[in-house]
Amino acid sequence: MAVPSLEEISAQLDSPNLRDRMVALASLRDIPAEDAVPLIKKVLDDESLQLRSMAIFALGIKQTSECYSILVKILETDPDYGIRADAAGALGYLGDGRAFEPLSRAFYEDTDWLVRFSAAVSLGNLKDTRARELLYQALDSEEVVLQQAAIAALGEIKDIDAVDRVLRFAQSDDWLVRQRLAETLGQLPTPKSVSALKYLEKDSHENVAEAARISLKRLEEAGYQA
Repeated sequence: MAVPSLEEISAQLDSPNLRDRMVALASLRDIPAEDAVPLIKKVLDDESLQLRSMAIFALGIKQTSECYSILVKILETDPDYGIRADAAGALGYLGDGRAFEPLSRAFYEDTDWLVRFSAAVSLGNLKDTRARELLYQALDSEEVVLQQAAIAALGEIKDIDAVDRVLRFAQSDDWLVRQRLAETLGQLPTPKSVSALKYLEKDSHENVAEAARISLKRLEEAGYQA
């Protein structure tokens, strides 16, 4: 099947039919970022939240110099919390160190947990150690998903000092939290990590036990043994 031209995609993005616009946006996946981003921008204010969400995700993948400022503006000003969360997630994909500040602000100031969750995940994706204190605070959140995001992100930024703080989650009632912990400990080589992983290896939930086994193997292959 012939790849549509930029002109055809542009025309299709103006279609009154949502499905046409979605197909057009999806067809940009094989188009170079410099050509794709101007077309993605056409639907950033679309009436369809689903299409806007797709467009924001696309900006995180099709990276040009203007994507960062567009995503920050959406994160800071959009009235829809789902769209703000999408922008926070896309900033993590960009991997631009400048995103640390707006993502931190979103975590502290946004009133919606989904945006804060997305910001915490993206701070992990940035692998910026400045996120430590923020992520420590997220561990104390009443929202279990924020605890999960923080545990995972602390592993991403390789914060060895976090081991003592996250070990309490080995007793969590939520198996997903225990699984995140098992995955994270595989990135934090300490004797306590190995001990906790051996404990989690016997977890009643198979996903947790499997994650612990994989992490123990990972530490062993990295040459770390307690």
